[in-house]
Amino acid sequence: MQPTTTPCALPAADYLSFRLGGLDYGLPYSRVRELRPFRELDRFSSEGALLHGVAVSRGMIIPLVDMRAAFGTAPPQACGTAPDVIILQLSSCVMGMVVDEVGDIVRLAPADIRPVPGLGKVEADYLIGLGLAAGRRLILVDIDRLMAIRGGQPVEAA
Repeated sequence: MQPTTTPCALPAADYLSFRLGGLDYGLPYSRVRELRPFRELDRFSSEGALLHGVAVSRGMIIPLVDMRAAFGTAPPQACGTAPDVIILQLSSCVMGMVVDEVGDIVRLAPADIRPVPGLGKVEADYLIGLGLAAGRRLILVDIDRLMAIRGGQPVEAA
């Protein structure tokens, strides 16, 4: 009788959920440095469509990218509540990401992540997949790849 071998199971990973334009997204929690309400950040510099100025967080000057404008969900002034900021430690820098609302931390096993349906010819290599957990669906993004997109075009929402 030969012993049966099973492949090593990949460990589950934690994702921080957040909302943009009524959709739920998730990014690897390992990239999150801190969470801050937008109104509590000391901000300065001029604001643009995507670059929402710069702020000081724990003595460090960081750029703030408004993901609402990047995804074309709503102009910053159109949201009814104050946005949240996710301070991220990317492979190349520290930056703040302005979102409608920060959610919770969701643990997903690799089996809980499916390809994003309907992408077809759309080039979106920044999408990890669609995370499914307890009836929730999260559009999972690789934040390093997303922030590396160049050209000033709005990011297409999945």
